[in-house]
Amino acid sequence: MGSFSIWHWLVVLVIIILVFGTKKLGSVGKDLGSAVKGFKDGIKEGEDADKKPAEKEVGRVIDNDKP
Repeated sequence: MGSFSIWHWLVVLVIIILVFGTKKLGSVGKDLGSAVKGFKDGIKEGEDADKKPAEKEVGRVIDNDKP
C-alpha cells in the first residue's frame, strides 16, 4: 500500500486532464519549457564570462629593484 503503481498514476493523469484540459496543460508545458531554456542560457552566459580572459592593464611600469 506504500507505493503507487502505474495504474494509480494513469488515473491521476486522466483526472488532471479532465480538470484542466489539454489546451491549458499544453500552455503550461510550453511556458515551463521556455523558462528552463532561459535558465540554461543564463547559466551558459555566466560560464562563458568566467572563462573569458581578463584584459591586460595598460600603464607605466615602476621598477623598484634599482638602488
